[in-house]
Amino acid sequence: MKNAAVLTLALMLNMGLFSTQAVAAGDAEAGEKLFKRICGGCHQVGSSARGFFGPQLNAIFGRPAGSTTDYQYSEAMKSSGVVWTRETLTAYIEAPKTVVPGTRMIFWGLSDPEKIENLLAYLQTFQPQ
Repeated sequence: MKNAAVLTLALMLNMGLFSTQAVAAGDAEAGEKLFKRICGGCHQVGSSARGFFGPQLNAIFGRPAGSTTDYQYSEAMKSSGVVWTRETLTAYIEAPKTVVPGTRMIFWGLSDPEKIENLLAYLQTFQPQ
């Protein structure tokens, strides 16, 4: 009985941690405002997005770093071996030059976890359905 209760609790926690709702925990509307303020000067998203001072960020989740064809990436980014996930994007947004030493991106990082979650929730809205 005790083992069954522990197993049930473990499964419930696992489902909560990996559910779609948990992945999209941030506020996409707040993330949009943040994106426009701190990312939009270099990056674009949406149907007409293209590489600008930085690459376009449509369908960023699951994409290998340095792989879009409409942007000239640094050698550091192209050879980084990074695949953009929530975890790698969070780490990159916090400290870009730690995740990809030699990146050309001029951004000192964002340390507020809530703002990062909001930003990721906004970017998630540009993933293919």
